[in-house]
Amino acid sequence: MAYSGSCHCGAVTFEVEGDAPTTAMSCNCSHCRRKGFLLSFVPADTFTLATGGEALTEYRFNRHVLAHRFCATCGCQPFASGTGPDGKDMVAVNLRCVPDIALDVLDVQNVDGASF
Repeated sequence: MAYSGSCHCGAVTFEVEGDAPTTAMSCNCSHCRRKGFLLSFVPADTFTLATGGEALTEYRFNRHVLAHRFCATCGCQPFASGTGPDGKDMVAVNLRCVPDIALDVLDVQNVDGASF
């Protein structure tokens, strides 16, 4: 199985190989809180950027661990990429950009990112 998502204007599209997540992370850091992300972290080798690589812009803050990728046209941030605590490449998928996932049934785990 796979699931897919996009930015708001559709210029950036992606696919993730695997079952759709049933849990999401909600972080209260200054960035995630302002944007209202619901994130699911996946191994980078399961993530495929299908279209829009040229439309992506990057934003890094704090410790510059994650490359927050957003569409230069609509400003939507469908994912971020970085290295997980185990040293492996990973992608943080913004589940709000995956239309086939019912957000209201996700088990949302709150993370105190403001304290990092």
